[in-house]
Amino acid sequence: MGVRPSPRQIRRWRRYLANERAEAAVYHELAHRKEGTEREILLKLADSESRHEAYWRDKLGEYVGMPRQPDLATRFRGFLAKNFGSVFVLALMQSAEERTPYLDDADAPDQIAADERVHSEVVRGLAEQSRERISGGFRAAVFGANDGLVSNLALVLGIVGSGVSPTIVLLTGISGLLAGALSMAAGEYISVRSQAELLAATKASDGIDAVIPELDVNQNELALVYRARGLSVEDSQARAREVLARFHSAELGHPAPAGAAPVARETRRDGAWSAAISSFCCFALGALIPVLPFLFGASATTGAVVGVVLVSVALLLTGGVTGVLSGKPPLWRAVRQLGIGLAAAGITWALGYLFGAVIG
Repeated sequence: MGVRPSPRQIRRWRRYLANERAEAAVYHELAHRKEGTEREILLKLADSESRHEAYWRDKLGEYVGMPRQPDLATRFRGFLAKNFGSVFVLALMQSAEERTPYLDDADAPDQIAADERVHSEVVRGLAEQSRERISGGFRAAVFGANDGLVSNLALVLGIVGSGVSPTIVLLTGISGLLAGALSMAAGEYISVRSQAELLAATKASDGIDAVIPELDVNQNELALVYRARGLSVEDSQARAREVLARFHSAELGHPAPAGAAPVARETRRDGAWSAAISSFCCFALGALIPVLPFLFGASATTGAVVGVVLVSVALLLTGGVTGVLSGKPPLWRAVRQLGIGLAAAGITWALGYLFGAVIG
């Protein structure tokens, strides 16, 4: 007969059992929203978590007891996976797998601890693909919202510090909202368009196909095109011979296969308008928050205090979300964003106060 586990061990093993069961369910939910390779990988992760669940059930034996609820964080991830199934959940799962308690638990076998560490890398790879898809829009949204929060709070506090009436504060805040949102939208549009135009300058000329049949096969100038695009000497020559053979075959009455152009590239929309609209909306939403108290008739002091509280909460949220999506602990990111934002607003308030005292 084996040694009876302590009550503390039983509680801990039951928690492991519940969490493994819940994590398997999270991966199943995510898999239902995917297809192809991503779906297959997520289902294999779910199977692995089910094996871990079986291990703890067997280890508990007669002490398995009634099923218990998993940790609150695990339940939260399950809720998000069931109702949203986004990169946000993958980022949370990555962090959870990295913080596995099995590394410091003598009761957990090394194999399960190693599995969890490998799972974090697998989820990191899946999340990376999703992060790349949303990185541009996410950057514009976070930058726009954060800029709106900080700049308009600083503007409002600076005007409050100068001692003007709440009506002037409100008008100034709304003016700052509109000016900043339009400036952000214009800047984002110009930025994305300029990047697209820069990349377009490196795109292969559409008229190069017409001169390919006239090239000297022996000199093979076409190989230089491929070398300029980064291929090795051997690969450039092989690629050039292949393209030339296709075009000469077409001259003899055999149509050249599709895609015979030597350096054809996919044409993509640059997304300038979508980036501009996203920046405008996000900045305006962030800039509206410090103005809200004055819209409801608050006095200068009350409006400033409420505005600071509201903006602080918003900065904590945006900083925390950024931390989660980057696969890092969210608390430090949230506190860092709050500190930087309030520091900028505080300096502006002090300058406004000094300016008001000088001219007053």
